Amino acid sequence: MVDMGVGIDVGSTTTKGVLLDSSGTIVAKSLMQTGASAVQAVEKTLQKISSLSEIDLNSIPVISTGYGRARVELAEKSVTEITCHSVGVHYINPDIRLLIDVGGQDAKVIRIGPSGRPEDFELNDKCSAGTGRFLEVMARVLEVSLDDLGPLALQSQTPSSISSTCTVFAESEVIGHIGAGESAANIAAGVHVSMVSKISSLSKRVGVKEPVCATGGVALNPAFIHYLSDQLGVEIWVPEDPQLTGALGAAVIALEKKGEEN
Repeated sequence: MVDMGVGIDVGSTTTKGVLLDSSGTIVAKSLMQTGASAVQAVEKTLQKISSLSEIDLNSIPVISTGYGRARVELAEKSVTEITCHSVGVHYINPDIRLLIDVGGQDAKVIRIGPSGRPEDFELNDKCSAGTGRFLEVMARVLEVSLDDLGPLALQSQTPSSISSTCTVFAESEVIGHIGAGESAANIAAGVHVSMVSKISSLSKRVGVKEPVCATGGVALNPAFIHYLSDQLGVEIWVPEDPQLTGALGAAVIALEKKGEEN
């Protein structure tokens, strides 16, 4: 019988789940909005994974991670996001040495060792600048969808200057640029440059070591990757499912735990 492990990553914005088998195959995966109840999001995630795989998860080890990891009642153990993201990225690409994970409410920069475990890290979880929330606010002010904000920014040749690293003050600057008649593309580009400057500072404090990987929902934003690569002076690799690396890492750890029991 093939061993399996489940990883659940309960984030402030989305909840992710991965069912991994010992051959390295992702048997089932899930990504949904966390919403007002992390407990309900976890229940729905487990139900979806079970339904997609047609497997009863009760006998399979579950490892939880993310800000709501304590809400996963089935979990045998909770593991920090720093470790799970490192393990998940290492599982996909063992060469990666710097991980930049930007989610809805926080950003993490992690230097990954050869073993796949974190060697050093920096967090931005006290301020929305440098997170997906920052982009959400600016997209609303510019009256474009979040998905359109990145492509719009890439149309710019001259990004607007946004000096504030605080979301509230940066929003005021954006409104000022709109009032001055600057193009939406230039303002959107300025928003990304401002955000990336914060992430770049975190990265340099940890130490930029190639290869570099970006994960989290913001990694799907092409302008974020473009300006981050430009500021750091390196290529940025983005995995196929950049939002699932934390859950994948938790699933890998669950499999390791299963192996120790056998």
